[in-house]
Amino acid sequence: MTMRVDLLQDSYAQLYDLLGEELTEKLYQVYRGQQVSFPMRLYNRDKVAKQILTEYDGHNIAELTRKYDYSQRWVRQMIQEGRKEK
Repeated sequence: MTMRVDLLQDSYAQLYDLLGEELTEKLYQVYRGQQVSFPMRLYNRDKVAKQILTEYDGHNIAELTRKYDYSQRWVRQMIQEGRKEK
């Protein structure tokens, strides 16, 4: 059955425009009736902190802040805390 876009609720119409009919239908089937909110950050804070310790080479704080969308202050703090744990 083809979706009638002109009859969709606003939130479903936005999803339709962004994702297309098939994915909108899947989201509707899985999440209908539920309130869904998405975190402001894409990446998990604890996992990123561990990954930063792995990737930090002593000179790439700016690169890591751009890559994971965390502040330089926070990245520096995670590096310092990681050093203390060792």
